[in-house]
Amino acid sequence: MGVNLTPIVVRHLVRLENLAGRKLAVDANNYLYQFLALVRLPDGVPLRSPDGTVTSHLAGLLYRTTRLISDYGLNLIFVFDGKPPEHKAKEIEKRRAMREKATEKWQEALAAGDYAAAFSKAVMTSRLTQSMVEDAKKLLDVLGVPFVQAPSEAEAQAAYMAGRGDVWASSSRDYDSLLFGTPRLLRYLTISGREFLPSKRASRPLKPELIILEEFLSECGITRLQLIDLAILIGTDFNEGVKGIGPKTALKLMRKYGAIENLSGDVRREIPAYYEDVRRLFLEPEVTSEYTTDYRQPKEEELYTFLCGERGFSRDRVEKAVERIKGSRKAIEQADLKRWFTEADQPI
Repeated sequence: MGVNLTPIVVRHLVRLENLAGRKLAVDANNYLYQFLALVRLPDGVPLRSPDGTVTSHLAGLLYRTTRLISDYGLNLIFVFDGKPPEHKAKEIEKRRAMREKATEKWQEALAAGDYAAAFSKAVMTSRLTQSMVEDAKKLLDVLGVPFVQAPSEAEAQAAYMAGRGDVWASSSRDYDSLLFGTPRLLRYLTISGREFLPSKRASRPLKPELIILEEFLSECGITRLQLIDLAILIGTDFNEGVKGIGPKTALKLMRKYGAIENLSGDVRREIPAYYEDVRRLFLEPEVTSEYTTDYRQPKEEELYTFLCGERGFSRDRVEKAVERIKGSRKAIEQADLKRWFTEADQPI
């Protein structure tokens, strides 16, 4: 779920066209969950191959990724989650319980013939299994798109890559990359420009937005360490927040007291005893320097064998995706050249 910074964050709306040629470290698990949630049949059933293997995530990954690369010149590097920190166990269990409850509601709606309600509940039942992750990695490999296996949190790895300058920004819907220190966070990397809201059975318009960490901290008048303490007050994937404290109140407290240690007694007593462990998870995350951001030519025959032969994809649609990815390198090179001659070193 990530930490909620929406009420206080400073953002810039951007156009995909203006990101052409940029390297982005994408939170792969976050991305795949979106596809598992939304790429479904009208009754909420996910897409499957003839042998019953779920393929919704592969369909989304194939078609959106090749379009973002070829049509917009984006240079995507996918980062996969590794072993979660121990303090994330409670959050993982909470998500599991939410999926089970949503699954019950989905089945009830199906039994009642209410397909609109069924779909709205089905999008909250998504579970990303290890076999799905391996399928996604295989697809990226045969497409020639680079990916990185993080030792722990993908957003920490993406932030590390952005901090080193190996990519321009992290890309995730969650704000956690900011706590991990990414200099830039790009949210809502989408083509359709809409987000489905299950609780309202409706969608809302979305535009890509860029958050620049240094600007955000300056506007708030806090440091990154204080941002982490602020997040601990609100609640993160690694700890429960203090009841009644949201982003705006947490920001006021950080401006007044400066650190968790200086908080008044009532609030201080609600902070988990292991808060320093949570701080370290954000300040000293487990990451790797063993990765590449280089693209390769697609392995066409392996791609057709995997998607068409093993996962039941239409060859015509896969061929179109192959043509897009084959032409993508020229598009990215042209975007790089255009920026070199037309842009100063601006944040967007």
